[in-house]
Amino acid sequence: MGMGKSSHIARKVVATMASTGTPAFFVHPGEASHGDLGMITQNDAVLALSNSGETTELADMVDYVKRFDIPLIAMTGRADSVLAQAATVSLVLPDCEEGCSMKLSPTTSTTMMLALGDALAVALLERKGFSSDDFRILHPGGKLGRRLLKVADIMHGGDELPLIGGHTAMSDALLTMTNKSFGCVGIVGADGRLDGIITDGDLRRHMSPDLLGRKTSEIMNTGVTTIGPNAVASEAVQVMNGRAITALFVVEDSRPVGIIHIHDCLRAGVA
Repeated sequence: MGMGKSSHIARKVVATMASTGTPAFFVHPGEASHGDLGMITQNDAVLALSNSGETTELADMVDYVKRFDIPLIAMTGRADSVLAQAATVSLVLPDCEEGCSMKLSPTTSTTMMLALGDALAVALLERKGFSSDDFRILHPGGKLGRRLLKVADIMHGGDELPLIGGHTAMSDALLTMTNKSFGCVGIVGADGRLDGIITDGDLRRHMSPDLLGRKTSEIMNTGVTTIGPNAVASEAVQVMNGRAITALFVVEDSRPVGIIHIHDCLRAGVA
């Protein structure tokens, strides 16, 4: 809660807390006196911002939290103010002049409130163990959400995987490559591990009259570039760009669980 310029800072602190795993919302002190106090429960805590600590519009809120034993945190510039004295915890700002020429307009004080509010949000997210996975869940849209997409979120799996055995004829490998449309085929051993890969480039390099009759184990490359399902998708793009390839097999314990194509990343907005 806050009035005037403090209300704008309070709204930003609310947004930062909510986006980092601490549910929070703004209650306008004026509206609180006309029913919005019902938004505040005994399971909540109130963070009240007032540089002077004497904001009259906060009086009804103070009475309310005292009556129902709701924790009140004051962010104020005066330790001896009414708000600070009524609070469960007081966060007192340093005694600094406002930045304007008249030393009156809230500038320095609101900047300090904003910094302290951000610090509270960061402390809470660290205490909660809020992770990048949690952040991605709360930020599915925009650039941040796309940057945190995991390979597992956009990879192809199951029947879409272009996989064949090492003793398969190249004629069947060519059919699999054509049907799956990834420009490659993975070669798996009897234990299910990814032993090698054959790409469109390998077909061109081994082009001969007897190519389709040869075994995949004779043509495959054993130095397969792979990635894990929990890697971020942007890392997959970096690997593919660095190796000048367009697809990566996704493996767990050397066993293929998926495949990701550069087009999948582009469609998801990962670049």
